[in-house]
Amino acid sequence: MFQPKRRQTAFGTALTLFLAMATMASCGAPGSPGSTTTATTTETASPTESPTGLSETTSPTATTDAAGLCGPGSAINFDRAAFPASPKIDNQWFPLKPGTVITTIGQVENAEGTTERIVTHTVTGLTKVIDGVKTQVLWDRDYADGELVESELAFFAQTETGTVWLFGEYPEEFENGTFIGAPNTFIHGSSGTQAGIAMQGQPRTGTPEYVQAHAPAVNFLDCGKVFEEHQSVCVAAGCYDDVLVIDEHNPLEPAVGHQRKYYSAGTGLVKVTAEGGDNRETLDLEKIEQLTDAQLKEVNEEALKLDAHAYEVNPTDYAKTPRAEVAVSTVG
Repeated sequence: MFQPKRRQTAFGTALTLFLAMATMASCGAPGSPGSTTTATTTETASPTESPTGLSETTSPTATTDAAGLCGPGSAINFDRAAFPASPKIDNQWFPLKPGTVITTIGQVENAEGTTERIVTHTVTGLTKVIDGVKTQVLWDRDYADGELVESELAFFAQTETGTVWLFGEYPEEFENGTFIGAPNTFIHGSSGTQAGIAMQGQPRTGTPEYVQAHAPAVNFLDCGKVFEEHQSVCVAAGCYDDVLVIDEHNPLEPAVGHQRKYYSAGTGLVKVTAEGGDNRETLDLEKIEQLTDAQLKEVNEEALKLDAHAYEVNPTDYAKTPRAEVAVSTVG
C-alpha cells in the first residue's frame, strides 16, 4: 500500500548515494552489464502490457530506454495512453484508497548505532497531472528517534491493466525541526527523469528486473525483481499469508545492499528487511486506519500547502507541473 524510501542513513535520503549519470557506463544489475543510453520515441500502435508491466509496443507518447538500466529485459516503456483519465489504484499488492493512513515502525542500524523510526503514509484525496497523466498523491512523514526528518509527496498512477507507476517524489528534509531543503526532488518528464514501476500488474518469479524510477539529475536509480511468492509473515499488525517478496537494490552502489519488501494481497506492504549493506533498514506494519471526512479535509489542506511550497523550493522541475487538486473530499 505504500512505497518506503530507499535510504542509506537513518532516513536521510538514499538519493544522495547514487553516482552521477556520467559514471553510468556499468549501471546494469550485478552480473549483468548495462550501458548508458538516451530515451527514444517509437511510433507504433497502442501498447499491450506484458505480465511484467512493461509495454510490448509503444505509441508516439512513449519513452523507451532500449538498453535496460537494470539489466536485460528492464527497458522502460512508458505510454501515457495506457493510463485512465482519473487515477484508481486497486492493484492487490499496492492499493491506494484515499483516506487511508498506514503506520510503520522500525529502525536503521549502522556503525554509529541504531535509530528508531516511525513512518506514516497517508493516501490523500489529491491528484496531480504529471506529463499528461493524472496521478494520485501520497503524503509520507518520517520520524527518526521521534523527530520529523522528512515530509514528502509521492505521485502514483495505475495503467488500465493494473501496473502501478511512480511518477516522482518531492521530499522536504528537516534537521532539528528546521526545513533545510528538498534537493532530491524528481519529476517524470523533467531533467531526464523517467517514471518507473512501483508494482507490476502480474508479478511473478522468473521475470526480469525492472526499473522503479530513474532520475539522472539527482543520481537516482532503483531496480526491483520478484524474489519469492506465497510466503507467510507476522508483524505488529498481524499475520499474513500469500505474501509476495520484492528484492530492490541500487546497481550503482552495491555496498548499500538490498532491501526485501513483503507485500500481502489486499493490504500492501507489510514488512521491509535489509540484506547486507552498511545501513540496515527494517520496517513492520503497525496499523492501518481510515480517516473521517473532517480528517481527510485537513490532510488535503496540509498536502496542498506542501505542494504550493514545492513551487518555491524547486522552480526548475516541480514548478513546471500543474498544481495539485482535491479530487476526493469524503472517505465513502
